[in-house]
Amino acid sequence: MKPDLPAIPRPAAADDDPLRYVERLLDTLDVPVGSDTIGPASRTLTRSLPTLPQPGDGQTLLRWRMLAAIAARDLSLVKIYEAHADAAAILAELGAAQPGRGTVWAVWAAQMPDAVVRIVRRDGELARLTGVKAWCSGAAFATDALVTCTGDDGRPWLGAVELAQPGVEVVTRGWHAVGMHATGSVEVHFDDAAARLVGRPNAYLERAGFWFGAAGIAACWYGAAAALATRLAHAATRRDDPHLRAHLGAADAALSAARALLRETAEQIDRAPTSDALAPALRVRAAVETAVEAVLHATARGLGAAPFCRDRRFARMAADLPVFVRQSHAEHDLATLGGALAADAATEREAWSL
Repeated sequence: MKPDLPAIPRPAAADDDPLRYVERLLDTLDVPVGSDTIGPASRTLTRSLPTLPQPGDGQTLLRWRMLAAIAARDLSLVKIYEAHADAAAILAELGAAQPGRGTVWAVWAAQMPDAVVRIVRRDGELARLTGVKAWCSGAAFATDALVTCTGDDGRPWLGAVELAQPGVEVVTRGWHAVGMHATGSVEVHFDDAAARLVGRPNAYLERAGFWFGAAGIAACWYGAAAALATRLAHAATRRDDPHLRAHLGAADAALSAARALLRETAEQIDRAPTSDALAPALRVRAAVETAVEAVLHATARGLGAAPFCRDRRFARMAADLPVFVRQSHAEHDLATLGGALAADAATEREAWSL
C-alpha cells in the first residue's frame, strides 16, 4: 500500500494540460482502492486537486473529462471525489464558503421514507439536526457533508455538517455490497447535530446546477466504460477473431454516440448556464447508461472469463460499474424525460432534426 503522498505541485504554466496533471496525480495512488485505503487516497486527491472548473462556467467538458479520467482508474475513488467537487459547486452556487484545504466533503441527499433528517432547532442559519440519512458514501472518512433535511414546515433545506462531533454516528451494519464496496455507503445517525444551513428552502433542488451535477455523473460512467472497452481493443489487436472485432465494433458505436452527446450537453450547459437542464441531463444519462450496458455485454462475450478472474483492475471495475450506474432511476428517469418532451411544444417540430 502506498502512503498518503504529499500534494503534487499544480501546473505552473498556463498552457499545461490539466488532464495530464490528473493522470500524474493518479499515478501516485495505489488503485483500485480498498476500504482501508480509500480514505487516504481521497484526502490526497482532494488536497492536490481541490477544485474542478465550475459547471456552466465555460469549461464543463473539461470538468467532465477530468472526472472521466479518474473514473477510468477507480470508480469508488471517483464516487468520493465527484461528491467533493459537487459540494464545492453547490456551495459556490448558493453563495457559501468553499471547502477548506485538506477536507473531504460528501453530499448526502438520498430521500428514503424510513431515513429522514429533520431540523429540530434553528437560529438563523444555525440549526440542529436529528434523524437518519441513508446511502452516505465515504461516511467513515469524510470530514464534512452537505445533508438534505426537512424543516418543521415540511420544506427541504440543505445543511453543512462537520462530521467530527458527538451528534454524528456512522452505522456500519447492513453494507454487503461487492461492487462499490470501498465507498462504504452506510447509514449515518444524527442526534442534535450542529449544522449550518446553506441557501434558502428548496434551493438545493431548484438551482440550475442540480441537473449539471446529475449530468456529470454520466461522465464518470463513461470514463469507466471506455476503460473497459480499451481492454477489448487491446485484445482485438492481438487476435484475428471476427467475433471479438464485432464486439469491439459494438462497443465503439455505443461509446461514440454517448461521447458525442456528452460533448453536446456540456456545450449546451455552458451556452445557457441558467436554463433548466432536466431534459439534457436525463437524456445524456440515459444514453451513457445504454453505452455502459453495451460495453459490459461486449467485454464479457468478447473477452471471456479471464480478465474477470485474473486482472484485479478489470475485475473491480466490471463489478463496480453495474452498481454505480444504478444511480440512474431507469424507467422512472425515462418517463420524466418523456414527460418533459411531451410538455415542450417544440419537441414535435425539431427535437430530432439533423
